[in-house]
Amino acid sequence: MLIIMIRTLLLFLMVVIALRIMGKRQIGQLQPYELVIIIMIADLAAIPMESVNIPLMSGVIPIFTLLLIEICISYSTLKSEKLRGIVSGTPSVLVENGKIIEQELRKLRYNVNDLLEQLRSKNYPNIADIEFAILETKGDITIIPKSQKRPVTPADLQVPTKYEGIPVTLIIDGYVFRQNLSKLNLTEEWLRSELSKFGINDFKKVLLASLDTEGNLFYQVKTQAG
Repeated sequence: MLIIMIRTLLLFLMVVIALRIMGKRQIGQLQPYELVIIIMIADLAAIPMESVNIPLMSGVIPIFTLLLIEICISYSTLKSEKLRGIVSGTPSVLVENGKIIEQELRKLRYNVNDLLEQLRSKNYPNIADIEFAILETKGDITIIPKSQKRPVTPADLQVPTKYEGIPVTLIIDGYVFRQNLSKLNLTEEWLRSELSKFGINDFKKVLLASLDTEGNLFYQVKTQAG
C-alpha cells in the first residue's frame, strides 16, 4: 500500500511539473496538439499508477518525452509562421461586413445555428452590427463590431482620463508580500503603522490588503483570525 501511495505521489508531482512547464493557459486556450499531449500524459501516468508490476520509468520516460516534444514544437512555432499554421491552424473569418461567409462555414463544418449562438453569447444578436467575426485557432470567436455599434469611450467624447493602473497586493490571508512593498519603496513598519490606524495590530488578522496608484490603502479583516 505504501509503495502505491509513493508511486502515485511521484507521478502526480511529475504531471503537475510537466503541466507547469507547458504554461499557464486554461484548457479552452490550448492548441490542439497541446490538448493531445495533456491527454496522453494523463493516460501514461495512470498506467504505472494502477499496477505496481509496471516499472515506474515506463510512465516517467514517455511523460518527459511528450514534454520535450511539446517544448520543441512550441519553440519551433515561435520561429516559423508556416509551421505555426500547420500545427495550430489559422483564424477563419466567418462574418465580414455583416454577411456570413458560407464557404468558410462549410470548410469548417460550422453550421449557422452554432454561429448565431456564439454571437448571442457575445451580446451581438444582430449580424448586421458586426464588421468581422473571426473563429480563432483555439475555437473561440472574436467579434469586431461596426464602428457605429461599438461602446462609446472617453476618447470618442474627447474626455481626458487619468492613469489608473492596478492595485498592488500587500497582504493575502495574513501573508505579507515584502517584494511588493519593496517595489513601492515601502516597509513593513509603514504597513503596520497604516493598519494600526484602523485598529489592526496583527497582519494575520488581515484577509486582503492592497494599495492603489493614488496611495489609497484597501483592507479587509478575517471574520475569524487564522
